[in-house]
Amino acid sequence: MKRLFLAISLLVLSKFSAQGWATEDQYIQKFAKYAVEEMEKYKIPASITLAQGLLETGGGQSRLAQEGKNHFGIKCKEDWTGKTMKHTDDAPNECFRVYDDPRQSYEDHSIFLSTRKYYANLFNLDMKDYRAWATGLKKAGYATNPRYASILITKIEKYKLYEYDNTNSNEVLYAVLKMYPDLKDDRTFMAQLEPGKATKKVKEPVTVEVPYKQTSYAQQQKRVERIKTKAEILNSILIKSHPNDGLKYIVIPEDTDVRFIANKFRVSESRLMKWNELENETLKKNDIVFLESKNSSGNTATYKAMSGEDMHAIAQKFGIKLHKLYAKNRMDEGQQPSAGQLIYLIDKKPRN
Repeated sequence: MKRLFLAISLLVLSKFSAQGWATEDQYIQKFAKYAVEEMEKYKIPASITLAQGLLETGGGQSRLAQEGKNHFGIKCKEDWTGKTMKHTDDAPNECFRVYDDPRQSYEDHSIFLSTRKYYANLFNLDMKDYRAWATGLKKAGYATNPRYASILITKIEKYKLYEYDNTNSNEVLYAVLKMYPDLKDDRTFMAQLEPGKATKKVKEPVTVEVPYKQTSYAQQQKRVERIKTKAEILNSILIKSHPNDGLKYIVIPEDTDVRFIANKFRVSESRLMKWNELENETLKKNDIVFLESKNSSGNTATYKAMSGEDMHAIAQKFGIKLHKLYAKNRMDEGQQPSAGQLIYLIDKKPRN
C-alpha cells in the first residue's frame, strides 16, 4: 500500500511540475547556455546562434538534431574526419557531420563562422547588434533563402533572444528563469541551478517480442536491444519530397526488404520493384526507394559521377528512370560511368 501511495504521489508531482511550453521555448531553455558559452569564446552574439539553431532544427525536432546532434546543418566537407550520417538537403543522401553532444555542434558552428574568410567582416560588427549580424550572414552567403535575415530577426524579437547577449555563462540560467518564471516548478531545470538536488531519471521499459533461441542471458539481452532498435528505426521511416518535381520517396534507415516497405506503405511489391528498377528484394541501409514512378529527366543539367558510383545509384539520386538515363548519355544498358564522368540528366549528351 505504501508503494502504491508513493507511486501515485510521484505521478501527481510530475504532472504538476510538467510545463506546456511550445517546442521553440523548450529549445531556448535547453540550449541558451551553449549559445552564451560560444559568445564568450568566439564573440558571436548568443541571440544569433540561438535563432539559427531554432531555425535549422525546427525547434530541436529535425532528424539531424535528434539523431546526429547536428544543430546547424553543417555538412561533412573534405576536412571532417568524425562520424557522419546521410540526410537529404539539396539532394538525397548528402553527408552531414555527427556529434556525440550538441555542445560540440555549437562549437563547430562557431569555428565554422570564425575561420571562413567570407564571414570575417561579421566580427567587425557590434556584438550586440543582432540585426547587423543577421543581415551580414545573409550577405556572406550563409543561406540561400532571401528572407533569411528577416526570419532570424523575427525569432530574436519574438523570444527576446537579445537578452542572452547581455549575460554570461555563470548567469545564463538565471536569465532563462527570468524569461520563463514558471520554470521554478520544473525540477529538472531547477536541478541545474542546484546540482545537489538532481535526481536520476528512470527510463520506461519497452516490451518487444523476441524469437526464442537457446543462448546465454547476456547474449539474449543484446539480441533484444538489436531487434527492438531495428524495429523502432524501420517504423519511423518518413515519406520525403524529392527535389525532382516533388516525387515521393524514402531513405532506408536499416537493412530490410521490399516486402516490409510494400506492407508499410501499402504499395505492391511488383510496383516498387519496377519503379526502382530493383533486381532483387534486398534493401540496404541508405538505399533510396521511390513510392511512385520516377521522371524521364532530372532537375539539374549534369552531374559528375563519383568513384564506384553506378548508373542505378545516379538514377535513384536524381529521380530519373534508369533506361532514360542511359539513353540521355548514349550508353549501353549495364555500362557504368568512370569517376568524374559528366552525366547528362536533362538533355541528351552531345555527339562527339
